[in-house]
Amino acid sequence: MSDGKRIARQAPCVVLVLLFLFTSACADADAEPQPPDKTRQDKLMNDPKTAADNTEKKPNRLINETSPYLLQHAYNPVDWYPWGEEAFEKARKENKPIFLSVGYSACHWCHVMEHESFENAAIAAYMNEHFVCVKVDREERPDVDQIYMNSVLAMSGHGGWPMSVFLKPDLKPFFGGTYWPPQPRANMPGFITILRHINDAWENRQDEIERAGNELTRVVRQMSAPESDSDVALDTELLERAMQTLLKSADRRKGGFGNAPKFPHAMDLRLLLRLSRRFKSDEALQVALLTFDKMANGGMYDHLGGGFHRYSVDARWLVPHFEKMLYDNALLGNAYLEAWQLTGNDEYERIVRETLDYVLREMTDPAGGFYSTQDADSEGEEGKFFVWSLAEIKEVLGDEEGTLFAASYDVSSTGNWEGTNILNRPRDWNEVAKEEEIALEELTTRMAAAREKLFDVRKKRIHPGRDEKILASWNGLMIATFAQAGHALDEPKYIDAARKGADFVWTEMRTDEGRLLHSWKEGKARFNGFLDDYANLLDANVEVYHATGDVQYLRRAEELAALMEEHFYDIEVGGFFYTSNDHEKLIARPKESQDNATPSGNAMAVTGLLKLSRLTGNTQQEELAWKTLESLSSQFKQTTMAGGQSLLMLDFQLGPTYELVLVSPNRQETDEALSVLRQRFVPNKVLITHSADDAVPEILKDVMQGKTAAGGEITLYQCDHGSCQRPVSGIEAVKKALEEL
Repeated sequence: MSDGKRIARQAPCVVLVLLFLFTSACADADAEPQPPDKTRQDKLMNDPKTAADNTEKKPNRLINETSPYLLQHAYNPVDWYPWGEEAFEKARKENKPIFLSVGYSACHWCHVMEHESFENAAIAAYMNEHFVCVKVDREERPDVDQIYMNSVLAMSGHGGWPMSVFLKPDLKPFFGGTYWPPQPRANMPGFITILRHINDAWENRQDEIERAGNELTRVVRQMSAPESDSDVALDTELLERAMQTLLKSADRRKGGFGNAPKFPHAMDLRLLLRLSRRFKSDEALQVALLTFDKMANGGMYDHLGGGFHRYSVDARWLVPHFEKMLYDNALLGNAYLEAWQLTGNDEYERIVRETLDYVLREMTDPAGGFYSTQDADSEGEEGKFFVWSLAEIKEVLGDEEGTLFAASYDVSSTGNWEGTNILNRPRDWNEVAKEEEIALEELTTRMAAAREKLFDVRKKRIHPGRDEKILASWNGLMIATFAQAGHALDEPKYIDAARKGADFVWTEMRTDEGRLLHSWKEGKARFNGFLDDYANLLDANVEVYHATGDVQYLRRAEELAALMEEHFYDIEVGGFFYTSNDHEKLIARPKESQDNATPSGNAMAVTGLLKLSRLTGNTQQEELAWKTLESLSSQFKQTTMAGGQSLLMLDFQLGPTYELVLVSPNRQETDEALSVLRQRFVPNKVLITHSADDAVPEILKDVMQGKTAAGGEITLYQCDHGSCQRPVSGIEAVKKALEEL
């Protein structure tokens, strides 16, 4: 978001051109609603109770879509169009502005705006008369979302969802914002007020709208193509500055970074784990571990069902935004796995297992892919599914056990949030055990049994809605985490989930020509794949290879890398565009350079390419990755906290990086050696395991040249950038060498 503010300040013309709209709309924010004496339509618009109850429910064009978010709006009285030429042609033919509304199915305020405005019959009638209304699921069309979010950032310096943008028929944006209430409220302009001002400007001030659209489009294109900075050296000093920046922004009491709301920052936490080792910084380690502890003990973690909610609305991790996103659980599962490998803390292992078990139980399609989100709301109330009263808990557990549970999980008769209780662990259980005069082991055992009973009861409640579309990019993140966790924990069910997920995307989400498709639902895959689809799945297939030793996944990774280079790479300056060279023509071709809730596509391209190049010896892939890092360098000067994944891979590339080849005639000895490696925190490694009795696959021939089971014994080859140490043979010697990594 900081880049949006920066570029907005560089483009005062946008602000000046748009001022006629923004100030006139906001001027009415404190005004009383218009008296209901004009027309029936105005009376309806000024009545907050007016909604779809007054309208015969007929489906609009969204009824033919597969997106759950679009289908939620299929019975709005608004004449919604999906993004596409039909809507654009109507706008051109009738010379109407386009109202673009972007959101996603688990978005709480998207639901609020729908109920307040889009289900209001009179507001819908005004929209239908004066605008061509287009609804977009940001998860299906992240390209459209990125471009027009940049326009909102340029106008206001902040963004979010629902995103509301007004476009000319040529798709150039000229005004926008996020959520607006139907009528002026709390210094916010009313949606109907904005609609009227936009319509007046469209009819009477076309020249100003033309200037606004042209200028704003220029700024959006500038934001979509960040410049590299040759003065930024990609070296260990950059990593040390990044560590200091993270430490300065850390909350040393409550964990996390900055103030409320608090987001997980999984990539930054993983970076701190690495840099604590590189620079021997106890401070960096303690900041990371404090955050891991606070998140796991807070209300952002689902203590009954496992998995993490989206973020905490307060500074102490108590009150979550209750939606659950697949990507958060993939990224945090991976982060807690590394924290466990570094510390050996059993609590971190428990969090990993409970999180991945939640995904297997509630977010996995029978065919193998992973669903996108679970809603924050159930029965029309945010968080209702997850919260408890003290009476409910005692009814399930009995008075004695209920009282103990209440002491352990911060439950009271008055509640800790809006009269109800969000389960969390603000006190150390040693303190609780001492207070209750029981042993810690007994408390832990009894609370595990209590959680299971409460979970069984909670299962009978009305569940939050689930968005069952399967996104290639988010599945890539989840597949990689299942593979890494399955390998580290020696857990076959996680490896099996990773394999099935990878196979699902490969068989169900590609064109006949082998190109990726972005989204799948109910047997139908659609939308041209984006950079993060290719990059995340490239990395995922590398990790499935690590976990299984099955070379077909390495071949798939190689194929994805080639397609990514052919269709996305910027030959002139390096780095990858977000959309392919044969994608639908939009007003800008964005180049995603900063991490947001998920790692940027460019950062993940670097991740997959560097790992793959070390496994195959393909130096061209390494060169592409390094040029991409150089193209991202300017962001490291501006903000560290938007480049965590890129910095992880800079750490990888600067080394030491461990290229491990294990050749053995005995599978049992291979497993014995791997058991030493699994639990160790050695993040900057790639691993080839090869049976001495098998032929070397073509894709591994360069790296495997001359590497055999010396003397018929298991042999470890340890290299870095192709420079290898003396091989180590014999199971005990191999185990000792792995322990010393």
